[in-house]
Amino acid sequence: MSKRQIAMVMDLNKCLGCHTCSIACKTLWTRQEGMEAMWWNSVNTAPGKGTPKNWEEMGGGFKNGKAQPGQRPTYEEYGKAWDFDFDKMFYGGDRDAALLPEGGDPDWGANWDEDVGAGEHPHNYFFYIPRICNHCTDPACMNACPRGAIFKRDEDGIVLINEDRCRGHRFCQEACPYKKIYYNVERDIGQKCIFCLPRVEQGVATACARQCPGRVRFLGYRDDAEGPIHKLVDKHKIALPLHPEYGTQPNVFYVPPMAPPDFDEAGDPTQTPRIPLAYLKSLFGDEVERVLDVLDKEREKTARGEKSEIMDLLISRKWLDMFGPFTRQPKTLAGTAEHRIHWKERMK
Repeated sequence: MSKRQIAMVMDLNKCLGCHTCSIACKTLWTRQEGMEAMWWNSVNTAPGKGTPKNWEEMGGGFKNGKAQPGQRPTYEEYGKAWDFDFDKMFYGGDRDAALLPEGGDPDWGANWDEDVGAGEHPHNYFFYIPRICNHCTDPACMNACPRGAIFKRDEDGIVLINEDRCRGHRFCQEACPYKKIYYNVERDIGQKCIFCLPRVEQGVATACARQCPGRVRFLGYRDDAEGPIHKLVDKHKIALPLHPEYGTQPNVFYVPPMAPPDFDEAGDPTQTPRIPLAYLKSLFGDEVERVLDVLDKEREKTARGEKSEIMDLLISRKWLDMFGPFTRQPKTLAGTAEHRIHWKERMK
């Protein structure tokens, strides 16, 4: 157990599926050779096969305290980075051909089934699930690494990979039930979300959180009673982990999506939510029913003009209030490059 645990809450009722978070992460952290297909932050449509393809069926994690066998995703299941002939588009006049990736028609990508969802009109539905490494309290990846290259920081609970110790065995990929560890084919090492460590160490929120136009992401420490994480997760208990049955005690939590009503055969709205409760339970456990009931009641309170701390938190009128102690502006940082070198040396 770390002394403190930094955590994130994502409100799925506000996610636009715009991928701004993914691009913010990509441009900051995964621009080097061998990282072309890495999306440390991804946003997938649910229901869907996700990234990597069918990750929810690949095993890993723990059951009754025992490690479970897991499958290592292939490069293709993560979704290869496609190459395009932009010269043909801009200078050759063959725009249709340039829109197709080079090397033939692909059959999968990181967001191949985006906005597909499930059900038939007028009963169809979908929502978006952003995902990063969960920086678990009991990381299956750390337990599986024979090199001791994966460790959990004592001061904030962030899970990191010491790249100097990693030898690319990829047991971590098999063990992680969320499949959020990537393999760098050029460097023969595993890499993953570092929770923007050089930023949070200097009081700046993660790039994915600050760049989110929907105000989806909350940051903070679990033990900070005045912070948004403690209030959403521990006080009001309306933010739940994704697949708690995996047994890793993830520290990324979700406010489950509320849904518009379904329709009857005459086309009139019913009292049944469009998103099946059974599906939400398969993601977040049985507690999701209670959470949705709480959200309904709190929304009714505000409609009556009554005060609701839960609704005030989720509406997030004051942007920086979402980030707990991480409210410093990035432009105020000095010596960012030196700080990254210092951080890398500390990982050894």
